[in-house]
Amino acid sequence: MPLVNGIDLLQHAHKNRYAIGAFNYANMENLQAIIAAAEELNSPVIIQITEKSIQYAGLDYLHALGKNGAENAKVPVVLHLDHGKKWDAILQCIRLGWTSVMIDASQQLFEENVALTRKVVEVAHAVRISVEAELGFIGGKEEDVGLEDGIYTDINQADEFVKLTNCDSLAIAVGTQHGIYQGEINIDFERIKEMKERLNMPLVLHGSSGVPDEMIRQAVQAGINKVNFDTEIKLANLEALQHFLKENPTVYDIRKIYDPARKAMKEKVKEKMRLLGSENQSWN
Repeated sequence: MPLVNGIDLLQHAHKNRYAIGAFNYANMENLQAIIAAAEELNSPVIIQITEKSIQYAGLDYLHALGKNGAENAKVPVVLHLDHGKKWDAILQCIRLGWTSVMIDASQQLFEENVALTRKVVEVAHAVRISVEAELGFIGGKEEDVGLEDGIYTDINQADEFVKLTNCDSLAIAVGTQHGIYQGEINIDFERIKEMKERLNMPLVLHGSSGVPDEMIRQAVQAGINKVNFDTEIKLANLEALQHFLKENPTVYDIRKIYDPARKAMKEKVKEKMRLLGSENQSWN
């Protein structure tokens, strides 16, 4: 089916109190695993790239993969740019037909974050593309800083930010971190609940890898509607590749090598979709 608008998909999750998994892809097998998992569970899904993925594979290749995967899928698919920081990259994605983009100016001062987010919203909304913004600061691998550098999202500031920018969803800092979680996990569920009640909009959780399932489930119950997953999918791929090559050291056919990895990634994606409550939430 055609690519779905990010606004429509996140509003569906918001109104029906579940979360959609947003999974990074960087090659064909990666993407096929995500789409196959969504189809098997009849789940809507967000496929996303990062600026690092663009550097690795090129935007045209990633666009062709994502667009083809979505249009041949039997479930709703949103094509999203994750952690967009460069104006040129965001603009290119909008021009090529991405249906959702993120502007991440969370490391900037509040006023600068507002200005940059508003600029992206004005351009994206003109062609009905959804915009995710971030307020507060989520540390960890994505930014190459420690969790101690993270700044929790202030509820009053978030309310003001949304009113000033008109963004469609907001990534909030509530105690997670990018990459595999380091140290004691302490997610502020009350902050999520209060944010949900005050803002009444789709909320996004970044940095979920390594967080126990029950905590993810609680976060969704508290009001999260989009959860990003990347590291755990990569680890499932790595483990499957290592196992296959150890058992089959003379095999050189990349189709045989990557098939078990694709299956392993698919199972990990299905695991996350069930956790988020998105199974059987798609429409045709």
